[in-house]
Amino acid sequence: MVRYKLIIEYDGRPYVGWQRQSDAPSVQQSIEGAIFKLCGEECYVTGAGRTDTGVHATGQVGHVDLPRWYRPDTVRDGLNALLVPHPIAIISAEERQDGFDARFSAKRRHYVYRILNRRAPPAMAQGFVWHIKRALDADAMHAAAQQLVGHHDFSTFRDSDCQANSPMRTLDQIEVVRIGDVIEIRTSAQSFLHRQVRSMVGSLEHVGSGKWDAADLWRIFQSRERAACGTVAPPDGLCLVHVDY
Repeated sequence: MVRYKLIIEYDGRPYVGWQRQSDAPSVQQSIEGAIFKLCGEECYVTGAGRTDTGVHATGQVGHVDLPRWYRPDTVRDGLNALLVPHPIAIISAEERQDGFDARFSAKRRHYVYRILNRRAPPAMAQGFVWHIKRALDADAMHAAAQQLVGHHDFSTFRDSDCQANSPMRTLDQIEVVRIGDVIEIRTSAQSFLHRQVRSMVGSLEHVGSGKWDAADLWRIFQSRERAACGTVAPPDGLCLVHVDY
């Protein structure tokens, strides 16, 4: 068996997420189908992040053990040809034989959430941003967000279906930056709870719109009550952009 590291990009809209499901299409299932056509054997692809329904990726990382050696560019180009017409691309393939594991070797995962903050709706970015017409104060959102950095109980921002053993997580970084009409919320951590990023973004939107201030965000965060969370942001704007190893 030969292990390959894959860098993967995808439009998450047609899928129930990364993870294979028995009754709906997933990114993992689509890639595994292409691998079967390439090598004639069923092979399991492990992803660094189990992105949720409708969530995108430009820097997802996966690994797969193939039954025989292929040139890395053959793996990349062959899978891309076999993935048509799925909106999935293998950006690179690299042979790895050092115990590399896409999930467990990951040191940090980086996500970006994009909000289009203008009156006019998106034309080119439809499905890839959260469109909010009312003006948002990105500076206020950034300042309030810094309270979330560090090792905390993130129960407020934890989905009720989350299967993690503990709500404790360490948020290494969260930045809110305005670039013209787009507000980017950039987050980094070794791991996230189910829908944690979208939950944090939805609550930060309340700060940006003036519904809450920084003290309100801290209060609901410290309550550790899921019901206190703001409206969960839609998946459209969320993208896994990079994984550190």
